[in-house]
Amino acid sequence: MPTKRRGKLAYKILFWFLLISLAPMGFVGYHLISISQRSLRNETLAMQESLAVGFADTTQKYVTAFVNVLTETASLEDFVSMNPIKQHQYLDRILQIHLAVLELSVLNAKGVETLRVGRFLGPNPEMRDLHLDDLFQVAIGPRGQYIGHLDRFQGLYPSVTVSVPILDQRLQPAKPVGVLAARISLNPLSTMLAMEFPSTGNSEAAVVSPDGFLIADSDPKKIYRPDAHLPDEVLKVVTTQTSASGGGELSLASGRRLLAAYAQTSSLGWIVYVQQPIEAAYQSAEEMKVQIIKVLSIVVAATLFLSLLVAGHITQPIRLLKDAADRLGKGQFEDLPEVVTTNDEIGDLAQTFLGMSESLKEKTGELIHAKQELEKFTKFLEKRVDARTRELKAAQDELIKKERLAAIGQMASVVGHEIRNPLAVINNSIYFIKTKLGTGGEPDPKIAKHIKIIESEIQQANGIINEILTYSRQREMQVERVQVNAWLEELLSVYPFPPHVALDKRFEAPDVPIDIDKTELQQAIRNLMGNGIEVMPPPKGGKLIVRTAIPEPGWVEIDVGDTGAGIPPEVLDKIFAPFFTTKARGTGLGLAVVRKVVDRHKGRVDVESQVGVGTTFKLFLPTAV
Repeated sequence: MPTKRRGKLAYKILFWFLLISLAPMGFVGYHLISISQRSLRNETLAMQESLAVGFADTTQKYVTAFVNVLTETASLEDFVSMNPIKQHQYLDRILQIHLAVLELSVLNAKGVETLRVGRFLGPNPEMRDLHLDDLFQVAIGPRGQYIGHLDRFQGLYPSVTVSVPILDQRLQPAKPVGVLAARISLNPLSTMLAMEFPSTGNSEAAVVSPDGFLIADSDPKKIYRPDAHLPDEVLKVVTTQTSASGGGELSLASGRRLLAAYAQTSSLGWIVYVQQPIEAAYQSAEEMKVQIIKVLSIVVAATLFLSLLVAGHITQPIRLLKDAADRLGKGQFEDLPEVVTTNDEIGDLAQTFLGMSESLKEKTGELIHAKQELEKFTKFLEKRVDARTRELKAAQDELIKKERLAAIGQMASVVGHEIRNPLAVINNSIYFIKTKLGTGGEPDPKIAKHIKIIESEIQQANGIINEILTYSRQREMQVERVQVNAWLEELLSVYPFPPHVALDKRFEAPDVPIDIDKTELQQAIRNLMGNGIEVMPPPKGGKLIVRTAIPEPGWVEIDVGDTGAGIPPEVLDKIFAPFFTTKARGTGLGLAVVRKVVDRHKGRVDVESQVGVGTTFKLFLPTAV
C-alpha cells in the first residue's frame, strides 16, 4: 500500500515549544518595562518638583535674611539719629559679618546719599541723588521695603538691590527719616545649587527672573557670562505657567527630551527650574529591558536545541515503526477496524498499527523505549526551564533592590534638604544673637555656653545628614592610582589626633600601587580611625594602630586597630548593618559606609575583636595590575 511522507510533526513540536516558552516571558517582560518606566517617570518628576519647591524656599529665605538684617540695623537708635560716624561703624560691621553684602548706602529723606561703603569702593566714593530711583521711592512709601533691580556686579556676578526705611520711632506715628540700601551678591545661590546638583550627576537647576535674567545655576560658570540666560524655548515654558509649581516632559527643538520641574518663590517672583534628561530617568528600565532580552535570547537558543533534539528522538522511532508495520502489513489481517487518522506521522503510525495485531507484543518493547526517551527529555527540559525561571527571578529581585536603594537615596536627599533649611535659619539666628550680645559688652557666660551648645548640636545634625547622604547616594567612582603607604602617610599627617591617643604606624615594604577613589576610601579610613578614637576616651586614652601588609600576591591589607574595650561577640556580626549602633548618639552608618566603599573597590573587610583588649578592622584591596 503506497504511503506519503509528510514529516510535519517535528515542525509542530518546535512551534508549540517556542510558543509555550516565549509568549509568557515576552508578555511579562513587556509589562514590567512599561510599569517601570511609568513609576520612574512619576517618582523622578515628584522628586524634581520637591527639590524645586525646596530651593525656591531657600532662595526666598536667603534674600529675606538680608532684608531682616537691614531692618534690624535701621531700627537701632544710634542709626536713626543719622549720625554718620555711628552709621559707618554699623555698616562696616555688616560688611565684616555678611560676605555676600557688596555695597551699603544711607539716603536722607530727600533721597540723597549721605554715606556709601562697599568692598570695591575707594575711600571717598561719589554720593548719588537717588530720589527718583525705585529703591528710594518704594522703601520710603507705604510698602516699606524694596527688593529688585537685578544686575551683574562688575559685569559678571549677579546681584540684587534691597532697601528698607529708617523709621524714627520717637515720632508718633513713626516717620521715615531716610533709607538704608544694600547690594547683595547672589553667587552663594549658585554654590548651593552646585552642591545640590553636582556636575557628576544628570540633573541641572537654575534660578531665573520672569524677564529672563539668570540669577543662579548649578554650573556656576554659566552665570558669569554677560548674556547668561536659559534657552528661549525653556524660558518661555517656565515663565508662562500659572501655577506656583509643577513639572512634566519637555521636548526641545534639537530633539532632546527632558523631565523638567519648576517652582516660584513666594514673593520675589523668581522661578527655580530643575531638569534631567529623560534617558537618565529611564536608565533602570533600559537595563531591565537589556536583561530580559538576554534571558529571552538564551531561552530561544535552548528551546530550539531541545525542541529539535526531542522532535528528532520522537519522530525517528515512529518512522522506523511505520516502516516495520508496512513490511508486516503485507500478510493477511482480517476485520481490521476503521480508524480516523490525522494528516501527520502520528496518523500514519495509527494506520500502520491497525494491521499489526499479531506483531503488537513484539513492537511494544520499542514503544516503551520511545516513551522512556520522551520522559527523559521532558524532565531534562523542565529542569532547564526551572533554571531559567530562577535566573529571571534573581534579575527581578536585583532590580527591586536597586529601586529601593534609589528611593532611599531620593528620600534622604529630600529629608536632608528640608532639615538643613531650618538648621541654616537657626545658624543665622545664632549669628544675629551673637552680634546683638557683642554690642552690649561682655555677654553672660551662661548664654555664651548655651550658644556653643546650639552650635555644636547644629554641627552634629549636619554630620548625621552627611552620613545618611553619603550612604544613600550613588555616584561614579573617580579612580586614581596611588602608592598605598605614601597615601596613608599623607592622610595620617592631616588627621587631628587628640593628645590622649598615640599613633602606631607599621607600613610594610614594598609600597605597592592600588587603584582607588581617594575620596571614598579616605572617608572609610577616617570612619574607622574616628571609631577607634571614640572607644579610647581620656584620661586613659590608648593606641591607634595603622598597618599595611601583603597577605598574598595581588592583594594589599590595611589594618586599623585600637586598644579600646573591644566589641561583644553577640553584636559582632551586626556591626556592618545599616542603622545598627551601640552608641548613645549616632546613625549607625559609619561601618555600613566602610563595607559599601570596600565592596565598590572589589575588596572585602574583616574584623577581629577581643573584649578588654581591642579591635582591628582589616581591609583587603586588589593591587593595581
